[in-house]
Amino acid sequence: MITDKNFLRASAAALAMLVAPALVQAGETFRLNMSSSHPTVLPWVGQLSSLVVAETNPRLEAMGSEDRVEWTETYGGALYGFKDTLEAVGDGLTDAGWVGTLWEGSKMPLQNMTYFAPFVSDDLVTTLKIMNELHREVPQLKEAWTDQNVVFLGASGVETYHLYTNFPVNSLKDLEGRKILAPGPSANWIKSLGAVPVNGALPTYYNQIQTGVADGVVVIVTGAFPNKHHEVAPYVTLVGLGAQMTGGLGINLDVWEGLSDDVKTVLTELGEEYTVAHAEEVMARYEKFLSQLPDAGATVTQLPAEEIEAWAAGLPDLAGDWVDANADDGAAEVLDAYMAKVRDAGLNPRIDWSQR
Repeated sequence: MITDKNFLRASAAALAMLVAPALVQAGETFRLNMSSSHPTVLPWVGQLSSLVVAETNPRLEAMGSEDRVEWTETYGGALYGFKDTLEAVGDGLTDAGWVGTLWEGSKMPLQNMTYFAPFVSDDLVTTLKIMNELHREVPQLKEAWTDQNVVFLGASGVETYHLYTNFPVNSLKDLEGRKILAPGPSANWIKSLGAVPVNGALPTYYNQIQTGVADGVVVIVTGAFPNKHHEVAPYVTLVGLGAQMTGGLGINLDVWEGLSDDVKTVLTELGEEYTVAHAEEVMARYEKFLSQLPDAGATVTQLPAEEIEAWAAGLPDLAGDWVDANADDGAAEVLDAYMAKVRDAGLNPRIDWSQR
């Protein structure tokens, strides 16, 4: 005979058996922060929100996963400045975000390789795809991120560099003795021309040229046009110094290790797509701004091919010096692998830095 007490126990056991599978199958919600030192008007930041954040849960749902990510977004430097992006992600001030490796020459020298290998390619999309491949295939590149407690998900970059000056440039001789804004590694691009490199940044270029601190700048059109550099440096000379990797999307390593396999899979896929999406947006803006420069009062000319060849031929072995300075980090292997992929992609570099 089943007593009321035994009946209740049996009912509870049966209910537990029915509920248990549901509990096992229930997904987990991960609460993550996505941040950046820069505003979303910039493609490499905007795509964090419009692609990575926006697509995470739809992708999880499409793959049949019960897991979800609850994102909190903070952009425009509300949490940290542009020189603190690596520490912000690595130390956990934010869970994920854009990391500017351009400012991390000492901690992440391998990620700055392209700035020591100019005149390779103006194709930003392909260049960044190559950098993503290298991060998957060359352990030293991946380790440069994990050593800082960050997992690399996708590269970011900028289009090729040109000259903006307050004087016409028809030949390399026109640059001799001129003060040209070229911060960081880009200073090495113009020293061999007899130009004088001057330090600065996008927000300071206008005033520096206007006040005579500099006569021009080596700059990207997508940065120069919105800042109206053509007003003080109306001579825009197209050179094509090459597209560059400037950073990438990263996520805190400790946070990454606590995510489910489903979430890791989706974020890995979105990291690859982020690279292409923002690079395509950068190039669309480049073409748009370039076409608008004449109407904005700029004189746009192409530096003669023979002058560009002379510029490239006259450069010192910048990549070789970079390899020597970072030999212990595996720089030679990274450079050789990069140039091999460039050749395989049919990019026809003006300089094959692995052969110099």
